[in-house]
Amino acid sequence: MSENLRNRLEIPTSCFDEINALLLDPNNQAVNAFLEVVEKYGTPEEINRRAEEARQFSNLMAQLEKVAPAYIADLEWLMEQRDQRAFISVADYRRKILGGRADEIDFKDDFAVTLEISALQYFPFLIAEARQAIEQDELMPGRFIRVRKMKEQEADGDILAVAAAMQIVGASYVETLDTKGTDGSNVHLGGPETITGYFGGVGQPNEYALKWLDEFLHYYTSYGIKQVLNVNPGTVFLAYLLYKLGVDNEFKISVYMGNDNPYAALWTLLGAKLFSRPDGTSPLIGFNWSNSVNNETMEITAQIRSALGFEDVVRFEHHITETYKSIVRQPYDRLEELVEIADHVANISAKHEGAVPEIDVQREHPSDILDYFRDKSEIEAKGEMPYMLRNYLDKHNSVNRTARALTEKGLSFIAAQNLHEQ
Repeated sequence: MSENLRNRLEIPTSCFDEINALLLDPNNQAVNAFLEVVEKYGTPEEINRRAEEARQFSNLMAQLEKVAPAYIADLEWLMEQRDQRAFISVADYRRKILGGRADEIDFKDDFAVTLEISALQYFPFLIAEARQAIEQDELMPGRFIRVRKMKEQEADGDILAVAAAMQIVGASYVETLDTKGTDGSNVHLGGPETITGYFGGVGQPNEYALKWLDEFLHYYTSYGIKQVLNVNPGTVFLAYLLYKLGVDNEFKISVYMGNDNPYAALWTLLGAKLFSRPDGTSPLIGFNWSNSVNNETMEITAQIRSALGFEDVVRFEHHITETYKSIVRQPYDRLEELVEIADHVANISAKHEGAVPEIDVQREHPSDILDYFRDKSEIEAKGEMPYMLRNYLDKHNSVNRTARALTEKGLSFIAAQNLHEQ
């Protein structure tokens, strides 16, 4: 390969000078509007202090006592089960799967796969999941994705209860802000019948990128919510700028962003590098691949991620199962591919968004991505909440199927770290 040809790709330092001049230009309307939103909440130091205070467990519980006191007993029960070590340990789980051989295997903890479930829509589902995990010696996920309407769960206390529960179980989690593209932001789109219109412009058109920023800062300072979903290049960029200012925000990129090849990933990671902090960190902590990617794409991008110093920073989030309806062609099951890649690509999470297809197809109400966008009141009025719970527990079962497959291959996983001690 001609090195002369490769050398033409070098970016001159003058380009970086021009970028800096643009960002620092006091007449830059785009940056000025961004800074105006941030300044509504104070300096970055003040914003982080407010978020840290809001995130304190005692403060979450005090607020919950006012909004949804019935949830307090559930959280206290969850703490008791954690403290009594009611959940199976990782070592005992491995023995359950492998018998005595488990003590002889050197599990690859450096390549541990995070067990991820999506979406935890309602706090009571988490308690039901925990009860099943205890009764059946199963694992609780190490990562939870939430796609419920923020204002709705703010009103009924779920936002507080889940935030507290994540601290109890020792798991990471992500919220999805209401400014996500299905909130009327695109005036040409209606409901599911116009969903293909999103291919012409997903997410936050015009002023909605700034609304997304404002909404994030509200929930960050009010409840300490640190990680949110990101679906649009503009809001990804604003999140980079916010972190560069000193706000300790984090985000994961949604599958809807369509990162489906190494070059799309390279572009995203280059942006993260440009606006990373001197310590090498970035607000981009989760990278949800398109459902169409293969292992080779992740392997190539893993090389890029490592070269940019992001292997421990940016998690590759990969769908193993999907909702049966409204998002992919079925059957969709990527477990075998995960097992193939998990022994040599680090920092992957296995995302479970549906049952195993052959189970989901038999359900009276198969899992459906469009259920995420329904009002709780409508679901309850139709008596369909039991269907939602069944779908969620099916996803939990998918999580444990993956944990079993990894264990059988001598591979490691990350479950809820406060519940399943090593």
